[in-house]
Amino acid sequence: MKMKFVNDFKQFAMRGNVVDMAVGIIIGGAFGKIVSSAVSDIIMPIVGLLIGGINFTDLKLTLHSAVVNSAGVVVKPAVELNYGNFIQVSVDFLIIAFAIFCMVKLMAKITSRQKEEKNAVPPPPSEEVMVLKEIRDLLQKRETK
Repeated sequence: MKMKFVNDFKQFAMRGNVVDMAVGIIIGGAFGKIVSSAVSDIIMPIVGLLIGGINFTDLKLTLHSAVVNSAGVVVKPAVELNYGNFIQVSVDFLIIAFAIFCMVKLMAKITSRQKEEKNAVPPPPSEEVMVLKEIRDLLQKRETK
């Protein structure tokens, strides 16, 4: 029973689609990190500067202030809604979604061109080929007589 399970798992894991999917997930994770860095380190500072020097990740709404004792030690931390981080992640998502959309469109365009090339009618034979075919046909007629 155990060996059948292991063999079934090996067969599943080694299918082409599963391996391709695993490679896609790994590359997608790396791509996500690159895009997140580009958004947070390049795009958002420019956007923040354009709208008044705001750093989106610092935006938050304090629901309850922190409780501090007389010694200055935080007894109870503040309760905050970090909506700026949500804005940052949303922009990351939009840029990643747009990049993937562009890649899918590009791949579809390449695939459709390849299909068009396959379905294209071959060009008519050249004049020389046509003359050679006529000569061949005439020679075959002569031999059959």
